[in-house]
Amino acid sequence: MEITLNSGYKMPIVGLGVWRMEKEGIRDLVINSIKIGYRHLDCAADYKNEAEVGEALSEAFKEGLVKREDLFVTTKLWNSDHGHVVEACKDSLKKLQLDYLDLYLVHFPVATKHTGVGTTDSALGDDGVLDIDTTISLETTWHHMEKLVSMGLVRSIGISNYDVFLTRDCLAYSKIKPAVNQIETHPYFQRDSLVKFCQKHGICVTAHTPLGGATANAEWFGTVSCLDDPALKEVAEKYKKTVAQVVLRWGIQRNTVVIPKTSKPERLEENFKVFDFELAKEDMELIKSMDRKYRTNQPAKFWGIDLYA
Repeated sequence: MEITLNSGYKMPIVGLGVWRMEKEGIRDLVINSIKIGYRHLDCAADYKNEAEVGEALSEAFKEGLVKREDLFVTTKLWNSDHGHVVEACKDSLKKLQLDYLDLYLVHFPVATKHTGVGTTDSALGDDGVLDIDTTISLETTWHHMEKLVSMGLVRSIGISNYDVFLTRDCLAYSKIKPAVNQIETHPYFQRDSLVKFCQKHGICVTAHTPLGGATANAEWFGTVSCLDDPALKEVAEKYKKTVAQVVLRWGIQRNTVVIPKTSKPERLEENFKVFDFELAKEDMELIKSMDRKYRTNQPAKFWGIDLYA
């Protein structure tokens, strides 16, 4: 199942996110995901495991598990490289051992102090607050992203963690419209206005943290996951599915791309088995009523400033 982007390319509606994946486990994770049927990998320079993903992809291509043209690979420009877009993209391509990216995203709508291409550091000032570079506009960054398309390094370009205002601005100054806005969205943080705005203007929404962060975000940010919600457990029992499968299916039926992460083989398979059932209208409405406007991904913990304030 795929979504056709405004660039004309097709993006698989379920992908595998590799955020916080241990380097030593990446090879098996990627190989197993391809064997299960995943054709969409969501990476980022800041995840610091592009090289390991690249090794796994190289192995998969050599063994004939999959062809390059059958995979959709996303990675992202880190904040500290806004002034070095082309160099950062080439660095990611080298690590991933690829000739082109299917999708390249601006990871966050903020430029920070440059610390060296591909280092993806978040430099803090003497006050312990993120060292934001106020000399580079998002418009400047975007026009360099557009160059990547004309250079043949990237097929589609997009944004991530942009709100309605920033997305609207990007639409206004762009020559190549953003194909995707990747945002946190799940039953407890539905962001219906942002999702509808993007879809109205031809921007595909990808849901990062589509399961509400689960254990990973609970460990880092002390947040609560929707996977423990009693009402969702009842819906899951009705369909004889897991809560995670129900939540992913809800995301798919909103016409959003979902990129769950897991390091567990059984969950990897479970998260992909979401195409053999459909949630009834009343269950979609029930889940819609669960919105708490509850963000679970909170980088302010590391940056000393809440960029969503």
